[in-house]
Amino acid sequence: MSKKHSLNLSRNTSVAWCWVLVWVHVIAGLATLSFQFPFADQKKKNQLIQAWSKRLLNIFGIELRLKNQEILPSTPFLLASNHISWMDIHAINAFNPILFVAKSDVEGWPIFGWMAKQLGTVFIKRDKIRHGKKVAEDVGRVLASHSVCIFPEGTSTLGETVLPFKPNLFESAVIAGVSVYSLAISYQSAASGERSDVAAFVGEMGLLESMAKILHDRQLIVELTFLSPSGATPEASRDRKWLALHSQEVISNRLNGHQPFM
Repeated sequence: MSKKHSLNLSRNTSVAWCWVLVWVHVIAGLATLSFQFPFADQKKKNQLIQAWSKRLLNIFGIELRLKNQEILPSTPFLLASNHISWMDIHAINAFNPILFVAKSDVEGWPIFGWMAKQLGTVFIKRDKIRHGKKVAEDVGRVLASHSVCIFPEGTSTLGETVLPFKPNLFESAVIAGVSVYSLAISYQSAASGERSDVAAFVGEMGLLESMAKILHDRQLIVELTFLSPSGATPEASRDRKWLALHSQEVISNRLNGHQPFM
């Protein structure tokens, strides 16, 4: 047997074992949601979510790095983030569990959609203006007691650029009177240190296809950089369009290396 063939066999065996670990972990998550969540308080639920998410990142060979996380308040806030991968949610939860707003498509995903629903995810129907207004009001009520994360690009990207942020959901922060913090997510190769597209969940890619791509790599770093709200006038902070534009710009500048911590 050639050395190359031996290495390929070893790699394939390793990937196959990782798939086993993934599905065992998913089953463990389902059991947790079914049998522990109904009897747990919010603090315990957050501990369970964080532990499960950390383990998931470990299985996929993803290292979590945090920057400027100390700026986040203990009181509820709206977190606006760029969106690259389905893994974004688990990376954020591995740091600190938070409620999410996601596209209605996610609700239909096998297993993961049900799990997202059990975790309190608010689902948005595409191009439904009236529904969007109702969601903003609903999220505004949630923000009275819990922080919420939104992905205002409305889709995932390769992470090279940031698409225009849709302002509708920023209205929830105006309704609740909370601050909008921004989050710049990036994925890098642990081997080269360069930006990586491996985790990007774009186009017609399916969830299993994306999972396989990451498992075959297992050399990723996901970096979460938190950015403060601007010291704008109170009038600007009540303008959802201004909030969306500001958040988009600070994230874009940060990803391009032009934005210092604020």
